[in-house]
Amino acid sequence: MTRETVYTCTDCGLQSAKWHGRCPGCEAWNTLIEERVAPSARAERRGRAGAGGASGTGAGARRPTPAARPLAEVGAAPIERMSTGIGELDRVLGGGLVPGSLVLLGGSPGIGKSTLTNMVLGHVQESGGRTLYVSGEESAEQVRLRAERLGPGALRVPILAETDLDTVLDAIAAERPAACVIDSVQTLNSGELSGAPGSVGQVREVAGRIMELAKARGIAVILVGHVTKDGALAGPRVLEHLVDCVLQFEGERERPYRELRALKNRFGSTNEAGLFEMRQGGLVEVLDASARFVAEATRAPGSVVLAAMEGSRPLLVEVQALVAPSELEQPRRVVSGLDRNRLALVLAILGRHGRVGTAGSDVFVNVVGGVRVDEPGCDLAVALAVASASRGVPTTSFAGGASGTPRACFGELGLTGELRWVGHPERRLEEAAKHGCAEVIAPPDSGAGACEVATLREALALALPPGSARLAEAVA
Repeated sequence: MTRETVYTCTDCGLQSAKWHGRCPGCEAWNTLIEERVAPSARAERRGRAGAGGASGTGAGARRPTPAARPLAEVGAAPIERMSTGIGELDRVLGGGLVPGSLVLLGGSPGIGKSTLTNMVLGHVQESGGRTLYVSGEESAEQVRLRAERLGPGALRVPILAETDLDTVLDAIAAERPAACVIDSVQTLNSGELSGAPGSVGQVREVAGRIMELAKARGIAVILVGHVTKDGALAGPRVLEHLVDCVLQFEGERERPYRELRALKNRFGSTNEAGLFEMRQGGLVEVLDASARFVAEATRAPGSVVLAAMEGSRPLLVEVQALVAPSELEQPRRVVSGLDRNRLALVLAILGRHGRVGTAGSDVFVNVVGGVRVDEPGCDLAVALAVASASRGVPTTSFAGGASGTPRACFGELGLTGELRWVGHPERRLEEAAKHGCAEVIAPPDSGAGACEVATLREALALALPPGSARLAEAVA
């Protein structure tokens, strides 16, 4: 079957035999991408029908139309999963890798994507499964240098340093691995397209052909992808639609903690998150992150412990705030680990209903450890941290002197100053009590063991009572 390429506009769908800087149809700039097309199957059937005659008994006889059936009559086969040997990754995936699935792993350069995938293949190889590592960015010698610190299993993984798509597909078909890593999908290129590796047409063609082979042979494939300067996955959005699971590896290169999140998962939940620590011997699972974050809490003005939920797991993290007089006409609002728009909302509520003004001050808010929190339950922690920093009063309990226990809290703030209920309060309270965080400030109906308050003003009065400033000076 002969194949050809056309240029298709990503905005209006117009197809052209040659590339244009501006689409002739919708007049959008730089929207024509090269893609491969095959002759229409309908035209081929029409040609075979003409050759077979009108009797309908030849090669062009019309095939019967498949019949639809109710979903209740469809049998649901159990999903067989393959453990990666890394508990945090297995939980994010929903229990392990599914044979025939495509997993897209994205993250900023140097965050540890290659280390994680090397560890996965090493564990699978040690457990008796066949593996293959395809490297398009590094030579085999460079990959070996990184694998030497990951254990003997990683050194037994077969490697292919190649960027030609046809060669890679032939190697995968010959090796028939149970798990395969392609690092990265933007480096492979198909000889049938003239675009450069990493272009929209090339990435779509590469991912599509790898998917066909993986589904046909039952191979679990992990595609390592690049990210843009904004942190989003590079390449066409169709790449995220093609794969079964999209994982985002986050963290700061200067800090040891790394967080793995699922943005899309056809075989599991997207609410789970895994936490790792980068060490000399590779990535190490952080099984009790709450204990480490609470132990490192400063207990100084501007520090509050947030009882958050990462999927189905409670997590205690420290939220720090700094409020300083601004020399700029427009004060700065700098945030790390939280949504910047959420901070602006909390500051407005704090000024209106908490009588804590920050209009002329720079406000800096940070979630310690490089962890990112994406849930409305963090509102109260941000408000208390900013108020504590603004007044110079710690939120810790002074019952034990200068080494008071950290103040923990959670809750969503409404625009009218009320404190709203958030999910899984009993698990948050249990995690806080487990690590010695007393007097947890929480919304109403949170359960036993919580200091329930209905409004932001009540929470501020409880965490920062009027005489707390004088008490803090006496303790100091």
